[in-house]
Amino acid sequence: MPDLPKTLSVAMKRGFLGKCPRCGGTHLFARFLKPVDRCGLCGQDWTLHAADDFPPYVAIIVTGHVMAPFLIILGAMTAISMWLEIGGATVMAVAMLMGLLQPAKGAIIALQWWMGMAGFAGRSGKVEVEAAITAGG
Repeated sequence: MPDLPKTLSVAMKRGFLGKCPRCGGTHLFARFLKPVDRCGLCGQDWTLHAADDFPPYVAIIVTGHVMAPFLIILGAMTAISMWLEIGGATVMAVAMLMGLLQPAKGAIIALQWWMGMAGFAGRSGKVEVEAAITAGG
């Protein structure tokens, strides 16, 4: 029996960390943004997700909110050239976006699985966990 998450936040944390949201025991991603077809431990089919464009939106919103104060402070410093400001901001934005894309996708895949959204309809993680709790106790 896999180590099923007890709550949505646990499942999303597992996905955010790149682990299988269902069992937490193995990698969720085969490549940078491509999830494995099936979990090697619990057998969950991850081809059913439909994360689509939502992970980039999440990454862009987080990056923008973190970068805004940085850019305001940087813009107030007149000793730094404009090109240095633009270069630094670009490097920081690209690094943040690339660093957030996979965690955002993992968390969204976990959300879809838990809520029974997209291809997981009828196979909700929440229902599976509730059934396991009921059967076990």
